[in-house]
Order: sequence, then structure tokens, then C-alpha cells
Amino acid sequence: MTRPLRAGFIGGGFMAAVHTRAATAARARLVALASSSPERGKHAAHHLEVDRAEPDADALASASDIDVVHVCSPNRQHAEHTLAALANGAHVICEKPLALTVADARRVVQAAEAAGRTGAVPFVYRYHPMVRQAREMVARGRLGTVLTLDASYLQDWLLEDSDHNWRVDARTGGPSRAFADIGSHLCDLIEFVTGRRIHRLAARTRTVFARRGGRPVTNEDIAALLIELSDGALGTLLISQVAPGRKNSLTLELHGTRESVRFEQERPEELWIGRRHGSQLLLRDPDGAAPDSARLSVLPAGHPLGYQDAFSAFVTDAYRAIRGEQPDGLPTFTDGLRAVQLTEAVLASAEDGAWIDTPPAQSPASHPNED
Repeated sequence: MTRPLRAGFIGGGFMAAVHTRAATAARARLVALASSSPERGKHAAHHLEVDRAEPDADALASASDIDVVHVCSPNRQHAEHTLAALANGAHVICEKPLALTVADARRVVQAAEAAGRTGAVPFVYRYHPMVRQAREMVARGRLGTVLTLDASYLQDWLLEDSDHNWRVDARTGGPSRAFADIGSHLCDLIEFVTGRRIHRLAARTRTVFARRGGRPVTNEDIAALLIELSDGALGTLLISQVAPGRKNSLTLELHGTRESVRFEQERPEELWIGRRHGSQLLLRDPDGAAPDSARLSVLPAGHPLGYQDAFSAFVTDAYRAIRGEQPDGLPTFTDGLRAVQLTEAVLASAEDGAWIDTPPAQSPASHPNED
């Protein structure tokens, strides 16, 4: 019987809680945790039921009894912490962004390849069963040729100028916030479901408040994009963290020559299928679903699956990859590099108003209809 993987966690906030729950679901042993101070590390380790606290990230990255490190630290430290863990022989699951620059993201990808270690980035919306169902529909040509797409990711947690977070400071959160934080998920989902890469884009960004909580804001609240896929399909994307009433509203709608399909993350148990004569609401049901959708349907129809279930499925697949398997659709460090490339393209386009070409990090995620 294979022993449980031994997991360590850098960071003790919201995402660390999500990662520890997912690691527990994937039957890992929660060995150690380090946070921004020894005191915070001890508190988080106790609260999240991790065996011990390490005094800092360096101590955790160099620990000899950890197989996989989950990097959940502030954005500016992702590359540093990931490289340290890889250098010590650990596999790594790193929160996005993988790094704040394309050059640093490439260094991380190359380090993982040189070390022969698995590197994964949690683009977890791939792991909703109905996303896999939509992907299968595109691959089998049920939509016909995809002509256009309409996508958005809307939140309201930074609606007021009194709403503050470390992410609004580019020194800690990075030069992009709204796009890098949530728009990257949207673009990953577009490329994953369609099997086509975003070939070029034009973007505008807006920072609504110059200051939050008395401190300067140095990255964007809103991003709006026009995109062209590699096969000519056109799309519009709206990303905002200042949309009243929208908590985590990720929506992707594809329009083909035969049918349309729409997925809403806040309604993850269903797909809307649009036709010229009569539309349909398709509910998740592993009986008769696409094989990859059925694989992720760990509960019967009528028993709702949500965000934490998707995250747990992602971590389970990452652990399978660590054990030498090749799970379909696992987002890797290459996908993390791709997101950083798109982020730099968005910022460049927003600055000079031009269309920006976006050459791929590699081919898009494996897809029967990929370029």
C-alpha cells in the first residue's frame, strides 16, 4: 500500500485553508506549515490541524520529511518559495500567479523540469464536471465552429475605498491585480474548453480608487478585453472586483454555428445549451455524461458539488501526477507561465492601446481539437 504523501504549506490564510482541506481529501498527511511569522505559523498550524509549525518558509522548504509543498504566500514570494522547495527535491503546487514576470515564471518552469518534479497551478475551475462536459461538447463538434464567446469574472469585495488588501500594492500583489487574480482563471478556462489559444488581445484597465485605507493603489480594479482565438473566433471579457452584488461570478458562454453553451461558476451543476429552436438546461448527472465529467462527479446527481470539491479534485490529480500518472487536464507550471504571459500582454495593451500578439508558452492543454 502506497504511503500518504507528506504535505507542507507556506502561508496561513484563506487559500492555505482551502489547500489543507483539499490535501486532506486527497489523503495526504499534513506535516508542516510556515506563515509570515512564527506566531502566525503556530496559530495557523493549530487551526488547520497541521502536525507542526516551521519558523519560516526557508525552514519549511528545506525540511527533509515533506514530499510536496503548497505555496500559498503573497504573490511576490511565489517564485522564491517555489524555487527553494524545488531545490530541496519537493514537488510543488503554487498559487497563481506563478511569478510576477515572464522571465521569473520561465525560471520556475525550467527548475521543475531540471529537477524532474511535478509543478501544478490551481486553475481549479477546470475541475467542475460541467466544464469538462462543455469541453467534450466542443471537442466532438456539437457546437459546430465556435464563432464568438462572451466571458466575465465579477466580484465586489473591493467595492468601497475603505476595502483594503495587500493585493492592491503592486510591490506585494504584482503589477496586475484584477486580471492576474481572476482574469487569469477566465483565460485559462477559455483555452482549456475551446482547445484554442488566445492569439491576440486588446485591453483597457481602470483603477477606481487612487487610495484605499489611506494607502496608494498601484494596480487595476477592472479590465476589459477583446480577444481573438487562434482559429479566428472573437470574444469579449470583462473582469471586475468592484461589481456590486457579484461575489464570485465567473461566466463563460461560447457561440457555435450549431449550438451555444454557457457555464456559470456560481451555478456549477448546470450548463445552458442554446439552439435556434428551443434551448436546454443540462444538469450534472454522471449517468450518460462525458467520461471526464463522470470521473469528477464524485457524488450522484442531485447532490451538489462546488468550489472546494473542484479544488480537492485538482489536488488529487496533482498528487496522482507526483506518483507518476498523467491525469487529463492537470494545470501545470507551463499553464502558470501562460497566465503570466497573458498578464504582461494585457498591461502592455492597456498602456499603449495596441493589439498584442500572445505566442503560447507551449501548446494549449491537451484537447482533441487543439491547434
